[in-house]
Amino acid sequence: MNSEQIKSKLEAAIADSQVEVSSDGSHVQVVVVSPAFEGLNAVKKQQLVYAALQDAISSGAIHAVQMKTYTPDEWSNHHA
Repeated sequence: MNSEQIKSKLEAAIADSQVEVSSDGSHVQVVVVSPAFEGLNAVKKQQLVYAALQDAISSGAIHAVQMKTYTPDEWSNHHA
């Protein structure tokens, strides 16, 4: 599964998301910014990302996911 496919899966599954993906084979790093994360703790945010990628993880196409999740406010503060 390539970076574009992963990006598409995440953007389709997480409302109004902006996604950056880099991968090294089956090891994937993602940054996801979405208002869907408002009010969610870190675990709930991760669960949304894992749910979107579950098929690829189950099939072994993705072995490991390293993620950073932000609300739009957190993202703008992170890059201020």
